[in-house]
Amino acid sequence: MLRSYILQLLLLQIILSSNSLVWVLAAQDKEPYGIRISCGSREDVHTQPTNTLWYRDFGYTGGRFANATRPSYIIPPLNTLRYFPMSDGPENCYYINNVPNGHYEVRIFFALVADPNLDSEPIFDVSVEGTLINSLRSGWSTSDEQSFAEALIFVKDTSVSICFHSTGHGDPSILSIEVLQVDDNAYNFGPSWGKGTVLKTIKRLACGSGKPAFDEDYDGNHWGGDRFWLGTKTFSASSDKSISTENVIAEVSNSPNYYPEKLYQYAIVGTDRQPDLSFEMEVDPNKNYSIWLHFAEIDPIINIEEERVFDILINGDIVFPNIDIIRRTGEQYTALVLNTTVAVSGKTLTIMLRATNGSHALINAIEVFEIITAEMTTSIEEIKALQTLKNSLGLPLRFGWNGDPCVPQQHPWSGVDCQFDNKYSKWVIDGLGLDNQGLRGFLPSDISKLQHLQNINLSENSIKGPIPYSLGTITGLEILDLSYNQFNGSIPESLGQLTSLQILNLNGNYLSGRVPANLGGRPLHRASFNFTGNEGLCGIPGLPTCGPHLSVAAKIGVAFGSLVAFLFIVIFAACWWKRRQNILRAQKLAAAREAPYAKARTHFTCDVQMTKHHRPHDHSRNPTETPSLLS
Repeated sequence: MLRSYILQLLLLQIILSSNSLVWVLAAQDKEPYGIRISCGSREDVHTQPTNTLWYRDFGYTGGRFANATRPSYIIPPLNTLRYFPMSDGPENCYYINNVPNGHYEVRIFFALVADPNLDSEPIFDVSVEGTLINSLRSGWSTSDEQSFAEALIFVKDTSVSICFHSTGHGDPSILSIEVLQVDDNAYNFGPSWGKGTVLKTIKRLACGSGKPAFDEDYDGNHWGGDRFWLGTKTFSASSDKSISTENVIAEVSNSPNYYPEKLYQYAIVGTDRQPDLSFEMEVDPNKNYSIWLHFAEIDPIINIEEERVFDILINGDIVFPNIDIIRRTGEQYTALVLNTTVAVSGKTLTIMLRATNGSHALINAIEVFEIITAEMTTSIEEIKALQTLKNSLGLPLRFGWNGDPCVPQQHPWSGVDCQFDNKYSKWVIDGLGLDNQGLRGFLPSDISKLQHLQNINLSENSIKGPIPYSLGTITGLEILDLSYNQFNGSIPESLGQLTSLQILNLNGNYLSGRVPANLGGRPLHRASFNFTGNEGLCGIPGLPTCGPHLSVAAKIGVAFGSLVAFLFIVIFAACWWKRRQNILRAQKLAAAREAPYAKARTHFTCDVQMTKHHRPHDHSRNPTETPSLLS
């Protein structure tokens, strides 16, 4: 019975393991998320030979579209671009939403505007998720490698921001944007790798191949990110040579990096004249670099261990001694990838393969990445508050205010001061300097969401409306200058709660009413408050005297009493009017009822009077005759 139970458990475990394997294989077969944007295009575009889909332009914050001049044939065959004039602001971005969280290769291709009146080769910076990944250099339009910027990033909030920062040398012009998902563990270079790092692509070199190619050209797995490989036949035509094979290469296209097989079917090898190999490139000094070296023994005459052995040196230091490809892989035609991280203090990175035992060095490909610490971003709540402020104040386009206000640190928003909050590992806004900028909107109550503000200067603009009561909740505020605007209404009593306030300038507005006692009456320990130039203000020395002061409760009582009195008068007037209407109606009814009797009486009176008036005089009667009793 026990044996039967154990067999059932084993069977269950096999089934679960099989299901897990199927699930893993299904996950690997799933296509990675990817989106490609043809900048400046009003419709979707398909490009040959791979029939790649490029979506019409979307997600941008500004700029204009134009026809494109492609400086290099490796650039996607697209005909339009978007460029960002300096008049639209120094920072402009693309926001791509609904991107699943994960690991992504982001690539941006540049092009030239097909307009001779514009700068033919602009120089600008590029950032992804607030981290600076590229600074274009003069001459980029004549270099295949410099015609695009690429980095590996982690997406954590289902959106990607890609921003372009003007440096005053022409208008940034963008041909295309690609966001391509790669394996979550791709290019894991060691303990410091993770979501806090960005890998900026510096060099990808396919050795022994004479032409550049993408992973698509190499029939690579889509999880590789469609990398671009610059091809080179040799490092030095006089001292080394290229070889190739059509044999199948083992251990390729495996997770997490999914390198294509064709990458290992070409190689550069040393010669009898010069068995060593050396590659040198220019880099930025004082940076850390992740270096990936690719090998496969494809020389048919090398088929056992110790026939090819070499040391790998980087800037003179041995980082991999006694590399024997066959010993490491176990056989010919099998891929080997080595990775190391080095700190480079100078401007040159040199990779040397120094042959030993009389053999020749060999290499198939080289990858070099700059390791960048991902920038900590600004608090989302504060970014939203600044965007509300931007819209409410009608901020001119020249300010930009796109992307992250504090990062990259080389390009903060104009008029915004930032401070890093170590407690929450976020940037926060501690100052606004927008004085004399022609602002004409109103100050929104959402400004109180910038709870770290210490200094607000909005003076000498044309800002209208009341001063928000919520300003009094920014407890650390030390300077508040709203002078020479068009603020109206009363001064909020909440400003009296700002115990750190040292400078308060409200002069030159249209404010009215009594200056709150907790502002005008408290000791001002070296503080400077200015309320002048507001004709309606009163209540402190230097301003007109106010009338009888009523408390808030008294004001409410007076208002309530006035309302009751007004309602009483209205009701009384309505009742009087109603009574008057009733009297008039009654009089009309009475007059109507008496009308026939009055008419008859009038006729009788008239008849009597007329009878008297027309009776004939009896001249025959004897005046001495006594009238009869009957008469």
